[in-house]
Order: sequence, then structure tokens, then C-alpha cells
Amino acid sequence: MTESILKYQRFIEEKLAEFELPDSPKNLYEPIQYFLNIGGKRMRPVITLMACEMFNDDYSSATEAALAIELFHNFSLIHDDIMDNAPLRRNQMTIHEKWNENIGILSGDALLIESYKKLATYSPDLLVQLLPLFNDTASLVCEGQQLDMDYESADNVSIDNYLEMIQNKTAVLLACSLKMGALIGGAELNTADKLYGFGLNLGLAFQLQDDILDVYADQNKFGKQIGGDIIANKKTYLLLSAFEAASSAQKEELVRLLNETDTGAKIKGVMDLYAALNIQEKTFSKMNSYYNVAMENLNAIDCPDEKK
Repeated sequence: MTESILKYQRFIEEKLAEFELPDSPKNLYEPIQYFLNIGGKRMRPVITLMACEMFNDDYSSATEAALAIELFHNFSLIHDDIMDNAPLRRNQMTIHEKWNENIGILSGDALLIESYKKLATYSPDLLVQLLPLFNDTASLVCEGQQLDMDYESADNVSIDNYLEMIQNKTAVLLACSLKMGALIGGAELNTADKLYGFGLNLGLAFQLQDDILDVYADQNKFGKQIGGDIIANKKTYLLLSAFEAASSAQKEELVRLLNETDTGAKIKGVMDLYAALNIQEKTFSKMNSYYNVAMENLNAIDCPDEKK
């Protein structure tokens, strides 16, 4: 499987290397090329190709859709970095840091347009299926990002609110990638919908795993600061579950810890409360429930197992 994924990744990298942008205006197109060149796992275009190959041996027919997905994803990252005031992306300077915010905004906009150009290469009978799916996904991603920003200062975020946010911000693009690949590969609509369900639930499971790793991962393997979400008072599934399960005294302690300035004491205190409330186990259980539904969707698809 690893070798198979590497095959698709190499294919996507080759196609991105062939992606040509105008030379001028330099401050519009050079940042786009820079951002695409700093890499990434390319998992969304990879699964677009995989989904296509489930139903058609010529996965290259999904190339333009895979590139559209990747270009859209990078557009969203450029704008997210500006909104988060993030200095680094993949250990490289973000566009707004290397150039400025206005260039970042406009280059992101241009990249979004390039993604639609890729999608527009498909025949009308396919485009009439792909375009509404892509448009709806793009709207949901924007809604998810807005909710994420709204929840930073909100005091009444529920677990259901959080799950809706991560579904829109993360899961729908994975689901879209799979459904587009399936449709291009010739799958029936109900089959493509099952792959969409697989991607949606897998995306939710992935984000919950990321929440868990932020607190409990091996620092050397995770690649990010352990406890970063706790330090930032980020409303993750773990924190919201803790508030839901806590006694009055424990809620008071949680509120106190959120205002703690000693980061070491803050992380330890929150983790101690998580342990007392079995929050890690509860989050694992929720993550596995999404994973199991994802696998049910995948197993319901009528195609040879080796294609899955």
C-alpha cells in the first residue's frame, strides 16, 4: 500500500511540475509557485486518483480533478495562514510573511481560479456532476473556517457545534476528492455517494485523532508542540467533552487552568482532569465510531476487494 501511495504522489508531483503560470505580474504568480513547491503529502489528489482507479484502470483520467482539488486546498491554506497570522507552513515562510498580506490574498484568489480552470476541462456530461459538488464543498470549507474563528471567542460551543465545524473544515474536501474520482471513473451516483460517506466519516475520525495526538503523542514523532491546543485554549473534542462531563468543582478548575500563565502547569493540570474524566478513552471511542461507519460505507461498494 505504501508503494501504491508513493506512485500516486509521484504522479501528482510530476503534474504539478508541469503546471505553468504566467511570468507577469511576478508578485501574483511567483508566490503561487513558491507555495506549491514547498510540498505536502498531496493526500487529497492521491485519493481522487485512487477512487477513479476503483472503477477505471486509467486513473490518469482524474488528473485534472485531482489537481483542482490540490490547488483549491492550497488556496485555502494561504488564506488560513493570513487569518491565523501563521509565520510558517511546512517549515517554510508563509506567503504573507515572505511578501505581504495583500499579495497573499490576491495570490490565493488566483490559485482558486486556477482550480476552476482545471475542473472546466471535463466534458459537459461530467462537469454537470462535478461542478455543483465542487461548489458546495468550497462553500462548506469557508463556513467551517468561519465557524472555527467564531468559536475562538465563543463561550457556548457544544460538541455538536465542534463536529459540524471539523466536518466542514476538514472532512468535506476529503469526501469530495473521493466522489469526484469515482464519478470520473464511471461509478454510479449511489456508489460515488458511498465513497463520499467513507471520506466524510474518515475525515472526522482523522481530526479527532489529531486532537488526541496534540495531547498524547510522542513529541519527536508528532512534529508539533505537544499540548499546543491546551496552551491556546482551543476548543477541541477533548476540552468540550471535559466540560460536559465535569462536576461543578472540576469545571471551576478547568476555567482556572484556561487562564493559567505557567504553560507547564496548565498542560499538566488539564491532562490530570482529562485522566480523571476518561476523556482520552471517550475521544478514542468517538473516533472509532466514525472510522467504523467509514469502513461500512467502503465495504458496501460493489467492486473487487483489491480495488478497495
